[in-house]
Amino acid sequence: MIFYKTEEEIQKIRESADILARAHGEIAKLIKPGVKTKDLDKVAEEFIADHGATGSFKGYNGFPATLCISVNEVVVHGFPSEYELKDGDIISVDCGVFYQGFHSDSAYTYPVGDISPETLSLLKATKESLYVGIEEARFGNRIGDLAYAIQKYVEDRGYSVVRELVGHGLGRSLHEGPEVPNYGKRGRGPKLNEGLVIAIEPMVNLGARQIVQESDGWTIRTRDRKPSAHFEHTVAIFKDRTEILTSHQYIEEVVKF
Repeated sequence: MIFYKTEEEIQKIRESADILARAHGEIAKLIKPGVKTKDLDKVAEEFIADHGATGSFKGYNGFPATLCISVNEVVVHGFPSEYELKDGDIISVDCGVFYQGFHSDSAYTYPVGDISPETLSLLKATKESLYVGIEEARFGNRIGDLAYAIQKYVEDRGYSVVRELVGHGLGRSLHEGPEVPNYGKRGRGPKLNEGLVIAIEPMVNLGARQIVQESDGWTIRTRDRKPSAHFEHTVAIFKDRTEILTSHQYIEEVVKF
C-alpha cells in the first residue's frame, strides 16, 4: 500500500535521515585498503545507537547486519565480513535508520584507493543518474517518468540497469508502496502526489544487466562478475517542490570524485 505522510511525519523522517547521513559520514572516513567490512558495520551500528536510533536492516527478514556492504560485482545485500578492502575495489554501503517510528534509507558507492578509469566512470554515471531521476520526481509526474529518465541516462552511456531490484516507498515500514524501478516508460505508473516519500536507488552494471543470487539467500551479484554501482536517496514530494531528505554531505566532505 501507498501511505501519504503529513508534514509532521516527514519531519520525523528528516530527523531519521540526519542521523543516517552522519552515520554515512563516519563510515566514509574509514574506507581504505586493509579495512575489514565487518568493522565498518560495527561503527555504523554503534553510531546509530549512540543517537537514540536503530538500524533498519538488522533483523529485517533475518538480515544479520546494520549495513548492506556490496563489493565490486556484488550489486546489493552483501554481508559485512572478514573481507579486507583492497586498492582498486569499489564498495556500496547501504544503510537505513529507524527513529521516532520512521525509516530513512540511503546508499553510496565508494572507490577504494585508486580504481580504474572505467570503473570510476561507472560510479560517476550512476551517481548522476540518481539526480536525473530526482529531477523528474515532481508532483503530478508518474513513477515511469523518473524511471525512464534514469534508464535513458544510464543506457546512453553504455551501462545497464538492474531490473529485478527497485526503489520503494518508506515511512513507518522500511518497504512500502509504490515500487520505484530504474527503467520504464514516461506517463506510466502511480502518480507522484503530495506526501509521498520514496527511496530512489539506481543499481547500474558495467556489463550486462543480468544478476544472480548467491546461496546465502541475500547477496546479489552480476552474472558476468563485472562491477556494479548503487546510489540512493530518500525524497519527499510536495506540491511546490521535491525535497531530498537524506544527504551525502558528510560523505562528500571525505570522498571526492
